[in-house]
Amino acid sequence: MIAAGDVVLVINAGSSSIKFEVFEVPAAPPPIPRFAGQLEGIGASPRFTAKDAAGTRLAERHWDDGNAPANHRAGLGIIIDWLEGVLAGRRVAAIGHRVVHGGPDMAAPVMVDVAVMERLRELAPLAPLHQPHNLAGIAAAAERFPGVPQVACFDTAFHRSHAWEADTFALPPEFYARGIRRYGFHGLSYEYVARSLAESEPALAAGRVVVAHLGNGASLCAMRGGRSVDSTMGFTALDGVPMGTRCGQIDPGVLLHLLTTEGMDAAAVQKLLYGNAGLKGMSGISQDVRDLEASADPRAAQALSHFCWRVRREVGALAAALGGIDALVFTAGIGENAPAIRAAVCEELGFLGIALDPALNAANAPEISAPGAATRVLVHPTDEEGMIARHVLGLLQRSENA
Repeated sequence: MIAAGDVVLVINAGSSSIKFEVFEVPAAPPPIPRFAGQLEGIGASPRFTAKDAAGTRLAERHWDDGNAPANHRAGLGIIIDWLEGVLAGRRVAAIGHRVVHGGPDMAAPVMVDVAVMERLRELAPLAPLHQPHNLAGIAAAAERFPGVPQVACFDTAFHRSHAWEADTFALPPEFYARGIRRYGFHGLSYEYVARSLAESEPALAAGRVVVAHLGNGASLCAMRGGRSVDSTMGFTALDGVPMGTRCGQIDPGVLLHLLTTEGMDAAAVQKLLYGNAGLKGMSGISQDVRDLEASADPRAAQALSHFCWRVRREVGALAAALGGIDALVFTAGIGENAPAIRAAVCEELGFLGIALDPALNAANAPEISAPGAATRVLVHPTDEEGMIARHVLGLLQRSENA
């Protein structure tokens, strides 16, 4: 039985990194963040950092001796070894995992068992950059914490409220029945923003909100009453706006051309679209917006201009899906920290009642819309790990009370 003072470990395993956060189980919700960190550069130049809830750096380690963790299992071992020292014997009551794809059936967090793992492996081709590493994190955690409940929380789940019209492709119905449909992603981030807005701005949250989750992975979501109505990502996390290394929306005829005329095979096309496209591919420099903003290379400016143009286009499309817009919310690494990107996105959106206050935008203020603007523009932090911790506690408590 879970008890106050126990801890929940949240693991977010990416393609070359593992983020983690430890939450204390409180007497009453929400869970209390205690420690967080990440091991990045797995397989290349790993770097481990950790801090407490106040942001104080507790650990930092680089590997120059040839003993660096070479895979996610070894990386998680480094993290757990460090955690055992700072947890001082406190019980790990459960482990929550971010899993990118839950398919058409998994619309809520689930306890992980053999059948769930098998189903999630079947979905790996739909999220090849993420799903295998998410599952590797689960397997590694099960080895180090035998018998501890593990909970999978899905980035697709928040979007299961979409109408059929928003999720289907114009294909014969049997393809939809086989799961070829638009799923949407970044759902844990959107769910956190929706819940946070409902607590702080209930009237706004009840209205029509477009949230722009802009980071190395990027998408936008239209919400009405805190529920997802539409999203820019579709069948896979390739769709929508350009990203750090992913192409975003592309004419399917281009893919046919690459396969039939350019002589590329499926593996080469996948490598191009997932790893050598987006900001990195367009600029030839970097996938990091900070590097591109600092560069004098005209390709960097072109890549950023295209990115902002595509985000602006999707804001307008999602506003149409909602029948209007009451607020635009920027979140995630770029959305929260790149004033020039926000300004460029909003520059031509005056027809939607959007106008920015330059000083507030430059300061990354919580609200950056100009005085008197008809549509509010917010900068709102996201917290996927905090959302996962809430789900884990909720699912465990429901199981205990059943």
